[in-house]
Amino acid sequence: MDKIASAFKGKKPNIGYIVAGYPSVAHTKEFLSNLDAGALDLLEIGIPYSDPIADGKDIFNASFSAVQNGVTTDTVFEILGEVKTQKPLVFLVYYNLIFAYGVEKFIEKSAQCGINGFIIPDLPYEENEEVFALCQKFNLALIPLISVTSEHRATRLLSRASGFIYGVGAIGVTGTKQTPLDRLKNMVVDLHKMSDLPVAIGFGIRTKENVSEIKSFADGAIIGTAIVNLCAKFSGAELQKQIANLFE
Repeated sequence: MDKIASAFKGKKPNIGYIVAGYPSVAHTKEFLSNLDAGALDLLEIGIPYSDPIADGKDIFNASFSAVQNGVTTDTVFEILGEVKTQKPLVFLVYYNLIFAYGVEKFIEKSAQCGINGFIIPDLPYEENEEVFALCQKFNLALIPLISVTSEHRATRLLSRASGFIYGVGAIGVTGTKQTPLDRLKNMVVDLHKMSDLPVAIGFGIRTKENVSEIKSFADGAIIGTAIVNLCAKFSGAELQKQIANLFE
C-alpha cells in the first residue's frame, strides 16, 4: 500500500491497465520487465475472466482471448513470480475469480507476488467486509470505484477504502464516451472533501489531450482500452514508447 502512496507523492501519476497473458504470456512478462523504464507510474493488471461486466468490447475480447489461450489465475501468479518491478501493481479482478480460488488464499498469494492492492468491480460495499479485513491483514489497498451516479454512496464506500479512489469517468463500460468534464470536476471536489485519498480518473480516457484535461483537476489519469489495443500491435521498447505518447 505504501508503494501506491509513493506513486502519488509530488506528482499526478500515469496509470495504465493490461490484461495479463494478452496477447501472450511472453508478451506480459516482457511488458513487466520494461515497466520500470517506462512512463507508467502504476499498473493495473487484469486477470482474464470470461464475463468481465465492467469492460467494453476491446478489453472483453482481450480477456476472452487470454482465457481461450489457457491463462488462469495461477498463470498470472506464475508471471508475477518470475518478473519483478519497482512500480506499484494492483489487480483489477472480478470477485468470482477470488471466491473460486479461496478468498484468503488469493489475497495472501497476491501479497507474496508483489501486488499492492485490488480493484474489484463486481464486489459491492455491502459484501466487501471480509475482503477489506483481509486487505488490512496483508497491508493491501482496497480501491473503490466511484462514479457520478454512485457519489451518493461515497461516504459508505470510502469507509472501507485505501490506496486511491478510482473515479469512473464514463457512464457505462470501459472504452465508452467520457462523462462531461464539469460533472467529473464536481465529483472530484466532493470526494476531496470526504477523503484524503487521491482521486484518479479512468474509463473514456484515450489520448494525451484527455490526460491533460483530467490531470487539471484530478490526482491521476488511467488509460486502459488504448493500452490493451497497443499491446496487440507492439512489444518491448516500442510499446513503452507508444504508451508514453498517450500520456505526454
